[in-house]
Amino acid sequence: MNAPQPAIENKLGLWPEKVEAVVFDMDGLLLDTEQIYKRVMQQLCQEWGHELTHEMFAAFVGIPQTENVPIYQQFFGKDFDVQTYENLMVERAHEEMSKGIPVKNGAKELVAGLSARGVPIAVATSTGASAHKHLEEAGLHSYFDTIVTRMDVTKGKPHPEPFLTATSRLGFAPENCIAFEDSHNGVRSASAAGLATVMVPDILDPTDEIAAMCVAILPSLLHFKAEIDHFFGPMN
Repeated sequence: MNAPQPAIENKLGLWPEKVEAVVFDMDGLLLDTEQIYKRVMQQLCQEWGHELTHEMFAAFVGIPQTENVPIYQQFFGKDFDVQTYENLMVERAHEEMSKGIPVKNGAKELVAGLSARGVPIAVATSTGASAHKHLEEAGLHSYFDTIVTRMDVTKGKPHPEPFLTATSRLGFAPENCIAFEDSHNGVRSASAAGLATVMVPDILDPTDEIAAMCVAILPSLLHFKAEIDHFFGPMN
């Protein structure tokens, strides 16, 4: 028997017949941190005599920090001191986040609604160990059954390992899970892992290639929260 069809737009693929668990990206999807990173990176580049355009910043979205070196060198030359720049960037970004972690529209409502219904939920993020701290400060950490960071996998996004690790920890087949992502590489990772992938764009708009990998593209997580009963039923 097919799953109930939600009112949200569903023209690009098929939902699982039975949705058993949900896996979320973090930055740009649950937490409104990409804008902080963008602002800090642009300011720091200006201080170093470079310009970081929106298009340049978009190239870093969804890429693990450990894999950024070739991108920096492509933009700013082989002599660009990536390590020093990254250390300063992370220090400044975390300093700004210490004033409060901004949460994306609908994020807390959705994860709280899923948790209240007993739906297993996880995070699969390209961020390292600081992911736990950021989720804690945002008041979201306690909702998740497991959190997969870049430190927990051998290969980061767009490789499917982060989402395969998350679904394995939850104990469900990927094809019975939904993934929420905001980046192109995140969508590639979740789709390759076999999860029904929903994109909620942040910095990057979906291309035709990316849209074809998604079962839906939504303006915000709040739009899925409105349809939660279609998939998991009302709270008891």
